[in-house]
Amino acid sequence: MNLWKLFGVEKPPPDVESESSSGTLRKIIAELDNLEEDRAKYLAAFAYILGRVAHADLSISDEETREMERIVAGMGGLPEEQAILVVQLAKTQNKLFGSTDNFVVTREFRNTATRAQKLSLLTCLFAVSSSDQSISTAEDNEIRRISIELGLDHIDFVAARSAYKQHLEVLKNH
Repeated sequence: MNLWKLFGVEKPPPDVESESSSGTLRKIIAELDNLEEDRAKYLAAFAYILGRVAHADLSISDEETREMERIVAGMGGLPEEQAILVVQLAKTQNKLFGSTDNFVVTREFRNTATRAQKLSLLTCLFAVSSSDQSISTAEDNEIRRISIELGLDHIDFVAARSAYKQHLEVLKNH
């Protein structure tokens, strides 16, 4: 499965191709391309949705990026280098096409993920958004929208959110 195509990239960017001449990046890309198709789609959608929340406030911090990489590596069983590449692709796609692809990607995830996977994603969304010790109102609202798009109940959202309430900006200001 070609992970580049899952993110809507027909050909790797020129800087990636030039770096791959050293062999390191080329090997990572080849290994990602060897992922089983359903697993690659799951990881691509999962990473994209993480990026959706990180970009909700129009800025993706270094802390959010590192947390996304950690989560993708852990959830996907990927080596760090592959997780970094997947997260970078997801971040780029969110910045370029987020407003048009958000619902489509989340719907695809909803249709293929189990309830447990959806709840896990919900928790990971709060982990990413709180990685800089602050969950902005925009991030909180985006997570709520995603939980609705995933078909989760409000109680699921509240339960996941409660574990991160100390980071909610809306509560810090009162």
